[in-house]
Amino acid sequence: MKTVTTDIVIIGAGLAGLYTALNIDSKKRIDIIVKEDLSDTNSRLAQGGIAGELDINKDLIKGHFDDTLTAGCYINNKEAVKVLVEEASFNIKNLINLKVAFDKDSEGNLLLTREGGHSKNRILHAGGDSTGKGIMKALRDACSLRDNIHLHENTMALDLVFNKEQCSGVFALSKSNRVIKYLAKSTVIATGGIGNIYGSTTNSTSATGDGISIASRADVEIEDMEFIQFHPTAFYNKETMHRQKFLITEALRGEGAYLRNSEGERFMEKYDERLELAPRDVVSQAIYREMYDTWADNVYLDTTHMDKETLERRFPTIFKHLLQYGFKLGEDLIPVSPVQHFTIGGVKTDLHGKTSLSNLYACGECASSGVHGANRLASNSLLECIVFGNRIAQDINHKPDSIISNGTAYNKFPSRNYDFTPMKRKLGQIMDEYVGIVRSEEGLTFAIQEVDKLHLSLTQYPNKNKFYYEALNMVEAAILIIKGALHRTVSIGCHYRIN
Repeated sequence: MKTVTTDIVIIGAGLAGLYTALNIDSKKRIDIIVKEDLSDTNSRLAQGGIAGELDINKDLIKGHFDDTLTAGCYINNKEAVKVLVEEASFNIKNLINLKVAFDKDSEGNLLLTREGGHSKNRILHAGGDSTGKGIMKALRDACSLRDNIHLHENTMALDLVFNKEQCSGVFALSKSNRVIKYLAKSTVIATGGIGNIYGSTTNSTSATGDGISIASRADVEIEDMEFIQFHPTAFYNKETMHRQKFLITEALRGEGAYLRNSEGERFMEKYDERLELAPRDVVSQAIYREMYDTWADNVYLDTTHMDKETLERRFPTIFKHLLQYGFKLGEDLIPVSPVQHFTIGGVKTDLHGKTSLSNLYACGECASSGVHGANRLASNSLLECIVFGNRIAQDINHKPDSIISNGTAYNKFPSRNYDFTPMKRKLGQIMDEYVGIVRSEEGLTFAIQEVDKLHLSLTQYPNKNKFYYEALNMVEAAILIIKGALHRTVSIGCHYRIN
């Protein structure tokens, strides 16, 4: 087995992983492993933008703080929210220094938009509706200029190297199916979410709960996994069976689009005085109810009252995608429905990104920093990545070097060419039907029984390849979600129980 000794190993090369790396002292060696091509990380899909007040103004920052708590049903960690909103300005300006080109008007002023749950316009965007793509290109370019950052693409993390006292790195699998042991003084999990355990998601195919499950297998504390956010408006196309659905950003509603049911009626006034700009849990649950009441598989996003040229200029990615399927913003009603979008819970962290295991950090969607409460406020996700990514970097920069222990040994499994696609498909069906927007004790109990069977079959026949570990991580993440949903019997935020 090959061993690489380094100062820091970061698992994941999305926004959380790269931004953390760029803020770590350049004298330290950093190895970043990412299981897909660098350009395929989930962060690139972010459309709407990044929320934050650039002016250090007490009232403006308090407004962002209050909106975040309201969306999270007030069970957020208030200290974490305070950190998030107060350190937004510094970190967003740092992104600008890293050459992220946020959209500006003709006079050079940053353009701001609003999304659901926000009381004012405070969301920056890039490329109209391709914010993630713009940010990630700038960060990849910045990393390429840093001699201390070593990127390893198509390399999948398998399990942590750890003992009872500390984490000492990670076992990983190279593209050639070779196990590599990365020994490190600090390890950062930044692997993103769990989207692909559901049959329909806005996430890329790389989002399989890897970091959360890897941490769980090392007995690292995990929390709040029952809080799964469903985005209200994914493009509904009955002709495609792809797991990944095309997201239609909430910013469209922020700019004035309406929601209508299958009978052509606007309906949000029945559910919330904020109408289409209510938080995502409220809007998704309202759409679910409208589809149920009208025997429909979707509702519609109405932009017909909006200027077509403005829509094409402001939302070029969405405009081009919809045109491929015969729909035009500004002219047609766009069919949409809620699908899985974001993981609120995950690896529990403190205000510096530290987990319950020494020398192990977590950042981004795989982490549970406490900022989101029971439901994430729109466009706080990218902000969470950079605020806590910087905090992790500063903690690593200022802590004394630790002694690296060899920790656990890797279990040598045979390599078999099994096809785990049917198992993944079955898992998605179970999660969509029983662990979706509306949940019941009976459905959750059935789901845990079925998913436990999948887990047993996986553990009985371990396999040394990427697809096995993806399936294992997906099933184990699903178990964490279902158990959390069974334990929390009261509906709150994006966790809705009918009994």
